[in-house]
Amino acid sequence: MNYSFLKYFLLLLTILISYSCSNFETPIEPIIPNEEQGNVFDQNKLLGKGINLGNALEAPNEGEWGVVLKEEFFSIIKNAGFNSVRIPIKWSAHAITNEPYTIQSSFFERVDWAIYQALKNNLAVVINIHHYDEIMQNPQAHKARFLKIWEQIALRYKDYSHKLFFEILNEPHSNLTPSLWNVFMIEAIEKIRISNPTRTILVGTANWGGVSSLSQLVFPPNESNIILSFHYYSPFQFTHQGAEWVSGSDAWLGLTWSGNQSEKNLIINDFNAVASWAASKNIPVNLGEFGAYSKADMNSRVWWTSFIVELCNQYKFSFHYWEFCAGFGIYDLATGKFRESLYRALIPQNL
Repeated sequence: MNYSFLKYFLLLLTILISYSCSNFETPIEPIIPNEEQGNVFDQNKLLGKGINLGNALEAPNEGEWGVVLKEEFFSIIKNAGFNSVRIPIKWSAHAITNEPYTIQSSFFERVDWAIYQALKNNLAVVINIHHYDEIMQNPQAHKARFLKIWEQIALRYKDYSHKLFFEILNEPHSNLTPSLWNVFMIEAIEKIRISNPTRTILVGTANWGGVSSLSQLVFPPNESNIILSFHYYSPFQFTHQGAEWVSGSDAWLGLTWSGNQSEKNLIINDFNAVASWAASKNIPVNLGEFGAYSKADMNSRVWWTSFIVELCNQYKFSFHYWEFCAGFGIYDLATGKFRESLYRALIPQNL
């Protein structure tokens, strides 16, 4: 048996063990009754301070990117002072490519388990469609599949607690242009509303979820239960230095972030723009992703992260740091401990 086969075999065994240990009573009845749900600003407070469980269910197959979700992760996150988790999910890798675009039952059960672990630990939970790469390149060819995937997700979770949130699509980009994204997003919300009339929905921006295309985002009329979500990784050369998936990023190695006023002002201007736009629409804001990669200087990562959190608190944005235990992670799987300074940038000790 060669090493690569052994590694893959052990990975599959880990996932199978996790599945077999996931006997639980699916919360078909809402854990918290829908009638106790507040307005959308109250819902955003439930998200509060959150963390992304990245590199797990967003991989083509769980474990291929080094992370398999474990039951203990959810209690660790809750006990650390977080209010919610965002679970990125690559549904497109687990749904057939032809009509009726059925999602694999075993994968649905795995997502059931993850949602249950969050709710059991009194964590609000966001699930999304993540890494649907094909729809970015050929939107029209994948539109029907995209909408059918949402129809299936919505039906399955229609009776779940209002602490479960839906996020339409992660970082629309390329050929899924801002104007086309408005069409796809509105139609997806219409599908969801058939079975989930009171579900809180998060909507991000086109052009990779950043601030630049915010002014082009158009929400459906008469919708009062939407949270704006945006992602923030500026300055990109700092936050993504040495990132293996970014061409040329090794040239940025060694860049630091000291938090001088000119550096801060660039970020403040972006956050002011988001806050002003959201206020004009009377909707709350979630910062769905932000983080600096592990190859950056740790002090700079901590200062940058602390400043982002400071602004989120100032503007009353909920947030989800990217991410728990991989390349940006605040938790070291090898030691079973938090990277204390980075963790405390998110959850200060005096709070």
